[in-house]
Amino acid sequence: MDIQERITQFQNMCREDPDNDMAWFSLGGAYDRAGQPREAAQAYMRCIQANESMSKAYQLAGEAFMAAGQQEQAIDVLTRGSLVAASRGDLMPRNAMAQLLQELSAPVPEAPPGPIESIRGGDADGSFICRRTGRPGTRMDRPPFRGPVGEWIAQNIAKETFDAWLAQGTKVINELRLDLSRDEDAEVYDEHMREFLGIDADLYARLVESKPTA
Repeated sequence: MDIQERITQFQNMCREDPDNDMAWFSLGGAYDRAGQPREAAQAYMRCIQANESMSKAYQLAGEAFMAAGQQEQAIDVLTRGSLVAASRGDLMPRNAMAQLLQELSAPVPEAPPGPIESIRGGDADGSFICRRTGRPGTRMDRPPFRGPVGEWIAQNIAKETFDAWLAQGTKVINELRLDLSRDEDAEVYDEHMREFLGIDADLYARLVESKPTA
């Protein structure tokens, strides 16, 4: 399925269910890959309208506004998103948005005293810090799946964070009507997983080019 067919698929999903945050999020990603930043930004904003807690959507909306030359809109959504990410303990989107605001010569809002949501559990000495949240968590006993991406997840992502993805992944499958036996649907699922866990395009490229450890 080419990118225009994918855009049409997600447009239809958004039309059928305007409150489907995952459909809008996916449509934004499809527009972005098609080189349509204005449309991507608007799709991500509709995602935020449907789900104000999805911190990654604020980051991607800000990036799309910047690519479209809409600086004021970028600053507004990145400022709001930075506070949402900080309140949820979403370390990677928060840091990314802070960097984007600095690039725009805009002030970075001060983070709230602490996250609203906390991760329970963790290593006994608190030594394992989840790269996505920046908080202590439980180290995985083994990678969740084979390959360099699975190994990176085991080394950098807390079990609690990955469990949160599994719950979100079920929502992705149901709302986007994915059939994981189809390669294109499995790739959509994997893209959402990487977005959720903070595996950006550059990191993903480095991981898939690396040799799996024995």
